Amino acid sequence: MTKKKKKKSFIRTALAWLLWFFLIAVILSMFQVALVRFMNPPVTLDALWKGVLRLWTVQPDSRTSSWRGLDEISPHMRRAVLAGEDQRFLAHHGFDLTEMGQAIKEIVSGKGVRGASTITMQVARTVFLWPERTWKRKSIEAYYTLLIELFWSKKRILEVYLNTVDWGNRITGIEEASTKYFHVSPMDISMPQAAFLAA
Repeated sequence: MTKKKKKKSFIRTALAWLLWFFLIAVILSMFQVALVRFMNPPVTLDALWKGVLRLWTVQPDSRTSSWRGLDEISPHMRRAVLAGEDQRFLAHHGFDLTEMGQAIKEIVSGKGVRGASTITMQVARTVFLWPERTWKRKSIEAYYTLLIELFWSKKRILEVYLNTVDWGNRITGIEEASTKYFHVSPMDISMPQAAFLAA
């Protein structure tokens, strides 16, 4: 075989492997998102990271978190999260273009950087991705956001968000947050308590 043919053969083989890798990654990610539509995630990458931090800092793990269905969470809490985190949650398909436009304007005008992440984007980041602020992670987050909006209902997205989000002080999930901050169940969260948590 000539050098030219060897080079073409190598490039063809490399492209075939890349294509297979890409297809497998797409299929696995779709399966992963579809599975969490029906099953509560036993652990998130974010929770694993926090667990490692707890081990390093030798903090006892006294978490009281358990999964709560949306109907087991106070309506005040649900409304407060929508008002504070993503007012157009029910209208958009994962990306709030209005918020993103405002964020870009503020960056360009030099006012600084502010978040424009939707609830769906935060779920993608918390459940499926690692805690890092890079463009690579952001692009994968956008991909997972599309998949989540494709496979899940808005109710499911909000339920997963409330059960996996970080509520400060390494507290994950609404069960743990309501217990640690207020000594009440998620269903008994009052309007002022919901406003405090969503702030």
